Amino acid sequence: MKLKHQMLPLLALLLGMAQAGAADYPERPIKIVISFPPGGPTDSSIRIIAEKLGELMKQPIVIDNKGGAGGNIGTQFVAHAEPDGYTLLANSAAYAVNPTMYGSRAGYDPIKDFIPIVVVSTQPNVISVNEKIPVTTLAELKTLSKNGKMSFSSPGSGTTPHLTCENIFHAKWNQDIVHIPYKGAGPASLAVVAGDTPIACTAAYGVFQFHKQGKVRILGISSEKRLPNLPDVPTFIELGYPDIKDYTWTTLFAPAGTPPAIVQKLNAAVNQLLAIPDLKDRLDKGGLIPVGGSLQETSTYIAAEVKRWGQVVRDTGAKVD
Repeated sequence: MKLKHQMLPLLALLLGMAQAGAADYPERPIKIVISFPPGGPTDSSIRIIAEKLGELMKQPIVIDNKGGAGGNIGTQFVAHAEPDGYTLLANSAAYAVNPTMYGSRAGYDPIKDFIPIVVVSTQPNVISVNEKIPVTTLAELKTLSKNGKMSFSSPGSGTTPHLTCENIFHAKWNQDIVHIPYKGAGPASLAVVAGDTPIACTAAYGVFQFHKQGKVRILGISSEKRLPNLPDVPTFIELGYPDIKDYTWTTLFAPAGTPPAIVQKLNAAVNQLLAIPDLKDRLDKGGLIPVGGSLQETSTYIAAEVKRWGQVVRDTGAKVD
């Protein structure tokens, strides 16, 4: 008991030092590692808020794209970074999928290795086809795909668009539509525009502008209601798939061990930004829905997503291609 009392001044000193460090944070540029290449929804969401976040934190925000392995490369990098608030991770819902999809090869524990800071944005997944594919509805695509081998691009094995299409093409249609994984939504979207794959499964942002330009046709969307920016695109629920309510999100994470006061400061800053009308409008124009929320809400949501997507992987039998 005496030893315990002797430890109290030391604990108080350490707590005071931690709080002082958080008060001074940040004192140098903050690096955000994005686990996908430029051009996709995760990259775009972070770049939309990065400049304003830098102004608010009074330090530059440095973007570092480390794509590959369905987001695992960037995630592994940040998992081993110093937990001081100066190296953060921006990842998609692949973060919740990969530990089940890849097993130990994912290289991280989604619950133990990171602290969820805030969900920046979310958006539904879509199935789109190249403009030259002679279908205008999902039902027509199902019929056409019976007549020969087809392929679909995705942002990578284990991303939620990949699993959305595994669920529809393989589990529900029992069709042999070959999965071609790319290193992010940007390359996967360009693949369907170029006709390298006749079909793409991406988050809405990936092919949003191409749909507007007539270069691809979006046949279905995984939101519970139609999006105002895509009023002509039916939901999968409308098309007879009531359980397809999938979303791709972008969340900021800090390595486990990052001081709570720093994590709280980052959470508050991003929430402040997401309330700015101009910034919300920029997200909305890309089909990105701003989210935000407290640290507890974020942590609870991410834990539930890890559980949910792990079950989807098991139910669909999806594999790493």
